[in-house]
Amino acid sequence: MNKTLIFGTLLISWLGFAQETFTVSGTLKDQANGETLLGATILLKNTSIGATTNEYGFYSLTAPKGNYTLVISYLGYKTIERPIVLDQSTKFNIELAEDAGQLDEIVITAEESKKVNLRTPQMSVAKLSSQTIKQMPAVMGEVDVIKSLQMLPGVTNAGEGASGFNVRGGAEDQNLVLLDEAIIYNASHLFGFFSVFNADAIKDIKLYKGGIPARFGGRASSVLDIRQKDGNSKNFKLSGGIGAISSRLTVEGPTFKDKGSFLLAGRASYANLFLALANNNNRAGFYDLNLKTNYQVNDKNKLYLSGYLGNDSFKLSNFFTNSYGNLTGNLRWNHIFNDKLFSNLSLIYSRYNYNLEINSEGIDWKSDINNYNVRYDFGYYMNDKLKFDFGVSGIYYNFNPGQLNPLNESSGINPMKLDDKFALEAGAYVSLEHKISDKLTAQYGLRYSYFNRIGKQTLNEYTNGLPVVYNSQLDIYEQADPIGETEYGRGKSIETFGNFEPRFAVSYQLNENSSIKASYNRIAQYLHLISNTTSATPLDVWAPSGKFLKPQIADQFAIGYFRNFKDNMFSIEAEAYYKTIDNRVDYIDGADLIAQNTIETEILIGESRAYGLELLLRKNKGNFTGWLAYTLSKSEQRTPGGAAGGLGINNGNWYSTPYDRTHDVSFTGSYKLNDKWRFGTNFAFQTGRPVTYPNGQFQYNGLSVATYSERNADRLPAYHRLDISATLTPRKNKDRKWQGEWVFSIYNLYNRRNAASISFGQNTDTGVNEATRTAIFGIIPSISYNFKF
Repeated sequence: MNKTLIFGTLLISWLGFAQETFTVSGTLKDQANGETLLGATILLKNTSIGATTNEYGFYSLTAPKGNYTLVISYLGYKTIERPIVLDQSTKFNIELAEDAGQLDEIVITAEESKKVNLRTPQMSVAKLSSQTIKQMPAVMGEVDVIKSLQMLPGVTNAGEGASGFNVRGGAEDQNLVLLDEAIIYNASHLFGFFSVFNADAIKDIKLYKGGIPARFGGRASSVLDIRQKDGNSKNFKLSGGIGAISSRLTVEGPTFKDKGSFLLAGRASYANLFLALANNNNRAGFYDLNLKTNYQVNDKNKLYLSGYLGNDSFKLSNFFTNSYGNLTGNLRWNHIFNDKLFSNLSLIYSRYNYNLEINSEGIDWKSDINNYNVRYDFGYYMNDKLKFDFGVSGIYYNFNPGQLNPLNESSGINPMKLDDKFALEAGAYVSLEHKISDKLTAQYGLRYSYFNRIGKQTLNEYTNGLPVVYNSQLDIYEQADPIGETEYGRGKSIETFGNFEPRFAVSYQLNENSSIKASYNRIAQYLHLISNTTSATPLDVWAPSGKFLKPQIADQFAIGYFRNFKDNMFSIEAEAYYKTIDNRVDYIDGADLIAQNTIETEILIGESRAYGLELLLRKNKGNFTGWLAYTLSKSEQRTPGGAAGGLGINNGNWYSTPYDRTHDVSFTGSYKLNDKWRFGTNFAFQTGRPVTYPNGQFQYNGLSVATYSERNADRLPAYHRLDISATLTPRKNKDRKWQGEWVFSIYNLYNRRNAASISFGQNTDTGVNEATRTAIFGIIPSISYNFKF
C-alpha cells in the first residue's frame, strides 16, 4: 500500500512538473534551384536539441514551450538564425542561400555543425559532394565517383583502371550499390575505366563501411547510397562538359506550373570516332542517361520518378563483340502524416544484361538479371530524445545465367540455356536513435530478413548431399557424380532462410571537440557473385542462395575516436574494426565457371575475416583543403575440406584474400590560388595485391608443366601514382550567363607502370622462362571544358 502511494505521488509530481512540448517541422531547400538539402543541421540555439534533414530534406524537432532561436546550417550555404515562439506546433519550410566563400572547400561530411557530427552515433560513414569530386584529378579528365571514394580510408581499388572497389577487406560483390534506391549490379563503363555515375546528375554520395543502418540489408561489407538531383524548380539551366574521351550535357528546369521539376542528363564517349579515323577495326564506347522528375501534389504529398539507362559496347576487330548495361526505374511517394511522422513508398525496377558474340566460333551469348523491389519506410520523430525509423521491403529476382545460340547459319553451335533462377527476398526493420544524455547517444536496430529460393528448376542429387568430393590419390577436389534429380515446379520453394540482423551504435561526447564511438552490425547476404577473377567482369554470374549455397553472414565490430581542432579547421578520425564472414564461397583448383549449370560442383564453402586501423586527417577550411588517409589492415580466408574430405584449400590454413592490402596511403588536396586558378592533387600508395605465382616446372611427355605456390602466397609490386590538375575559371564569368572553366590534368604524373597482372611463359627463341608485366595506364595528360548556362 505504501509502495503504491509513493509511486502515485511520484507520478503526480512528474506530471505536474512535465513541460508542455511542441514540434517545429518542415523541408529545407536550396534558395537558387529548389533542390532539397539532405543531412543539413537544424538546432535550437543554446540547447542540445537538434535534428538533421532526411533523404528528402524533411526535418522535425520537439522542444518544451518557450522562445528560441532556430539555427539552420549546411556546408557551402550561409547559416541563418530565426527567432521562433513555440507555443504551438509549427511548420517552417526554409531556403538557404549559397555561401560563395565555402563553395571551393573539399569536405567529407555534410554536417556544418561539428557538435552534431560528434554526438551522432553514426560512424564508419563517408560522404562526398559532387563539387568535391569535380575538383579531383581523374583518368582522361573523366570525373569518377568510385575512384574518388578509393581515396578514403578502408576503400581500395580492384585493380588498375577498374571501377570496382573493396571495403575493409571485403569482396566487390559484398558492396550494395544503390542509385536512387535501385540496385546497380555493374557500376563500370569500358570494363572498369570509368563508373556509371555522372557527377552532373548526382546530389549526394554516402558510403557506409560499418555501423550500417537497419534499413539496409543484403550485402556483407558496405552500402554505397547515391542520390540524384531533383532538378531546378525555379529556372531552366543547362550544364555540361567536353572531355578527351566523352562529353556530357544536363538540362533541368521547373514543370507543372512550378509545382515540380525535371532533370535530364546524358553522357557519351566518342572513342569509336577516333578509332574509325585511324582506320582501326576495333570499337569501344559507352553512353548513359539519367532522368528525374517530381510533382508536389500538396503540402503533404510529393511524387518522384527517376531512372537510369546505360550501355557499353566493345568490338575487337572481327573476333568478338561485347555489350552490357544497366536499366533502373523508381516511382516514389513521399507522404507527411503529421509533423512527426514521415513516410516514403518506393516501387523499383532494376535490370542488368550482358551479351557476347564470338564470330570465329559462331557464338551468341546472352544473360541478364531482373529484380522488382517494393519498400515502405517511415520516420517517426517522437521527441527531442527519441527518433524511430521502421519499414518493410520485398525483392523478386529473376536470374538468367546465360543462353547460348548460334550466331549465324554456318555456326556449329547447338542452342543451350542455363537454368533460370528465381528468388524472393523480404525484410522488416526498426531502428531507434536515443539521446540518453547530453553526452551519450545510442542507436538500436533490428532487421529480420527472409529469403525464399523458388522454382521452376531441376536440381541434381548427390551422395551424402556433397557436390564436390576429394580424390585422395590425385590430391585434388573433383565434381561428384549425380545420383538423381529433384524437380521443383514453378513457384515451389527450394530452400528458405531467415536471419535476425541486430545493429547497435553508441557515441559518447568527451567534450565540445571530441567523442568516442562504437558499433556492431550483423548482415545476411543472400546473393553470390560467382567469379574467380580478382575484379568483377561482365561475364561473372550472380547466383542466389539455395540448396547448395548458404547465405553469407557478416559480423562487424568497430570503435573510433573523433576530434576537431582550431575551431573545426582540422579534424581527425581514427577507427579500428574487426569483421568475420561465414559461408564465403571459394573455388576448387581448376574450377570451370563459364556456362556452368551446376555451380555447386566447382565451389567449397569457407569463412573470411578482416581487421584493421583507419586514420583520417582533414583540413576543412581555408584556401587549401583536403585530407590524408592511412589504413593498416589484413583480409584472410580459410576453406577447410569439411564433409567433402581432404584438408581444403591451402591445407585449411588462413590465406590472404585477393583484396588484402596491408598498407594503403592516400592524399587529396585542393588549393585555391585566386578566383581564376584552382589546383588539385591526388597521391595513392597500396601494398601489391595477393596473387599466385608458379614456383617450378616439370616435363611430361615433352611438355613443360608449371607447379604453383600456395594460393595468394605472392604479391604484385606495390601500387602508387600521383595525379595533378589545374582549373582555369575566367574572371569574366561573373558578368555572364554562360560560365565556363578549363580543367587541365595529368594522371600518373611520373609514369608509374603499375602491374595489373604478371604472366609467366617461356621464350620460344631462348627457352628461358620469362615474367611479363601488364600495365594499363602510363602517364595520361588531358584537357576538358565545363560549362553552365
